[in-house]
Amino acid sequence: MRERILVTGGAGYIGSNIAAALCKRPATDVLVVDDFSSGDWRNLVHVDCEVRACNCDDPALLDEIADGAFSAIYHEAAITDTTVMDQRLMIEANTNAFAMLLEASSMSGTRVVYASSAGTYGNSPAPNKVGSGEEPENIYGFSKLAMDRIAYRWYDRHPAPLIGLRYFNVFGPGETHKNERDGNKTASMILQLYEQMKSGRNPRLFKYGEQMRDFVYIRDVINANLAALNAPRSGVCNVGSGQARTFNDIVHITAETLGIDAKIEYMDNPHTFYQNHTEADVSDSHALLGWQPEWSLENGMKEYITLLEKGHRGPLETA
Repeated sequence: MRERILVTGGAGYIGSNIAAALCKRPATDVLVVDDFSSGDWRNLVHVDCEVRACNCDDPALLDEIADGAFSAIYHEAAITDTTVMDQRLMIEANTNAFAMLLEASSMSGTRVVYASSAGTYGNSPAPNKVGSGEEPENIYGFSKLAMDRIAYRWYDRHPAPLIGLRYFNVFGPGETHKNERDGNKTASMILQLYEQMKSGRNPRLFKYGEQMRDFVYIRDVINANLAALNAPRSGVCNVGSGQARTFNDIVHITAETLGIDAKIEYMDNPHTFYQNHTEADVSDSHALLGWQPEWSLENGMKEYITLLEKGHRGPLETA
């Protein structure tokens, strides 16, 4: 018997990678829903799934969810641009829509795996652990924290587990489109620095490149999402590498992989809400999901850059 899985935001970066991985599973049909405001059709060219253009809180879709049309839901749809300052827009798109999806899924008892964010921690001291230091610095981070709080209120009355995954700095195949829309570059710093250096420009960093982030490769993120299908209970957990690295490290690894010299240009940081140090505590992730990161920054970047050099732009499973 075939199962049908819904992926909202499935034309986006992480969503398309999840959809591509699910399509590789036997006896699995995937429905991708996306409003295509930030997703890209090219991410789905080689993903054999049904595609529908609509909002994730579309009444017809919510009716399908309530009627039990899906065995599981991956909710990746969101405004992910952290520079968006429109508070109402962010809450409506991220938090309100999620609440409606949970209400519908409670009627059918459908498992929901949803995208939270390390933005919920703001600039709290690392390592970042679920349940402490949840002090977001912008409306995006707050919208994700509000989602986690809504999910928590459903734990005791939702028939199936609700799993929130707090993504840290994800990088890897499938994010190319995030640098191509309206000149607003929102892809990972790894891709942005690669593109700068490939074009012969000096890489540019905020002074003095010593900010530390938890960079997690898309392979580990996909595996965490697949593991969430078997999580025995509801909860929120971090999806990161568990090790913070500097932006200077990114430049040096990129330069070494490409075999070029790189002279870094440092500039002032205009963002008051900038996260200077993130690092995931993944102990709860192992307990809840039976998952732990396997890819080092060096290994992930080398595979990613190799694929970029070959011209690959879609999800990892289509490489």
